[in-house]
Amino acid sequence: MTDLRPATSANLTRAYGRRNFLSLGLGLGTIITLSACTPTDDVPLPEGGDPVQGGVLTYFEPQTWTLLYPPSVGFYPNGGIMNNISARLLWQDPETLELHPWLATQLPEINGDATQFTFTIRRGVTYSDGSALTAQNVAKNFDLFGRGDETRTLPVSEQISNYESSEVLDDHRVRFHFSAPSPGFAQATSTMNAGLLADSTLGLDAEGFGPGGATQIHTCGPFHITEETIGTKLSVRVREDYDWAPPHFDHQGRAHLDGIDYLANNEYSVRIGAVLSGQADGVRDVQAPDEPRVKEQGLSLYAKATNGINNSINFRFRHELLSDLKVRQAIIAAVDRQEIVDKLFTPNYPLATGLLAKGAMGYKDQSGSWVHDPDEANRLLDEAGWSERNDAGFRVKDGQVMELAVNIALPQPRSNEVQTLIQQQLRHVGVRLSINPGDQSKQTLDALDLDRVQIYHSMVARADFDNLRSNYSSVNRDAFLNGKDRDEAGDESIDPEIDRLLDELASEPVTKKRQKAAEKVQDYLVENAYVLPFFEEPQVFAFRRRVNGFATEPVGRPDFYSTWLAGQK
Repeated sequence: MTDLRPATSANLTRAYGRRNFLSLGLGLGTIITLSACTPTDDVPLPEGGDPVQGGVLTYFEPQTWTLLYPPSVGFYPNGGIMNNISARLLWQDPETLELHPWLATQLPEINGDATQFTFTIRRGVTYSDGSALTAQNVAKNFDLFGRGDETRTLPVSEQISNYESSEVLDDHRVRFHFSAPSPGFAQATSTMNAGLLADSTLGLDAEGFGPGGATQIHTCGPFHITEETIGTKLSVRVREDYDWAPPHFDHQGRAHLDGIDYLANNEYSVRIGAVLSGQADGVRDVQAPDEPRVKEQGLSLYAKATNGINNSINFRFRHELLSDLKVRQAIIAAVDRQEIVDKLFTPNYPLATGLLAKGAMGYKDQSGSWVHDPDEANRLLDEAGWSERNDAGFRVKDGQVMELAVNIALPQPRSNEVQTLIQQQLRHVGVRLSINPGDQSKQTLDALDLDRVQIYHSMVARADFDNLRSNYSSVNRDAFLNGKDRDEAGDESIDPEIDRLLDELASEPVTKKRQKAAEKVQDYLVENAYVLPFFEEPQVFAFRRRVNGFATEPVGRPDFYSTWLAGQK
């Protein structure tokens, strides 16, 4: 039966564990040369496959990390580091989404309307600078994450809603207070965005959490940062004294690996070539065309679900060319999603059946909402007054060409190829699509400008109902540029109903009602033709055969705690 009770500690596990809910950088020009003697040759697994201790894993990312302030580690290279150097109050099972204690001794005590959460803190936990984890320290962490600090350019965590204050009850108990129900808070404490920091680190500003400051970031996870080469390499090494894994784990004590070297290079051929040749152990972001080659060479391929908002384009309706519902509907009808999936991807990228992936909390099947019909697209554009065409075949109205711009989402797989194919599809109905050029920093800046990017390509991963609020709310990522403080368009162009529905979702403490609230958000976005989802985006990794025990957390960030290398002495 569906749980109708508030999200109290007594039913928190049920809320995150039910299977019916299962049916978030800078390009580098530097070429990294790896020594031919890097010890990554494949070896037979030891008899029985028991884990062995030792060895440093060499692992490639397509972009370098940009910021290690926990609320800002949604960018995958950031999160892939923070997930392995941090520990959190709770741990979320990547398969069932069930919550378990980690640095808390038990699931939190939650009052009836989810405005108070009380945690008891585990004893004996220390940070990499030697300081102890205490209730006071935990309170300071969430005061920063829940409120942010504008003077240090540290934002509020998009995963924490309605935060008010902390209350230290004694040395090992802390209570958090919220101005309105915040049922997503328990899950938020399990994510790398809530990785706890030592007091010495909590005083850093944004620059201190950025490139060049990595070694002063002290956490209490199984690994700690030891060395940084800005833009190309970050080294973490095992904490020999780590002995506070989630209590239900079979693996306790230190990690099996001695460490991980995170390498960054924006040249895909370098990254995949290093792994295929045995010069590196693993790589994230294996491109779909290379999946067969990886398998043929005997490497392990992992396509891990991200359980969030699907890979999509978002229509910024405040722009004059997209303010007409018929225009947005026409663009959706002109795009052939199946062709995108068939031409550019593999079965690891299933066609989206909703705004959310099937494994996401709040998922609703909306598969009939996006039908490819170029004739309907042409009819709708004619009705919207775009019936004339210029010599190039593009639609014109009152002397203005129907021309829109889309970003390249560099963290998303084959974004440029996806947009190039859409560009061709839209041309058939007389719509001109320009693809915004530039590296990650330029894409980030241009995406904030309605005059530069009117169609926004993105995805967001978080294994909680509040994932919708993270992406679409005007006070969070604001995919639509719907914020009142923006001056690109008049106030009358704002759609306040989006924020109202999202606030309703974020403040609903009853699990079944949260599902209904999530469905209302999705229905509204679909009815208004604000979003077109393409596919469920996985994170695709390749590893040499000597790499064992690899796992990810619920949204596909690597988890190397139980990873081990065969052939170590």
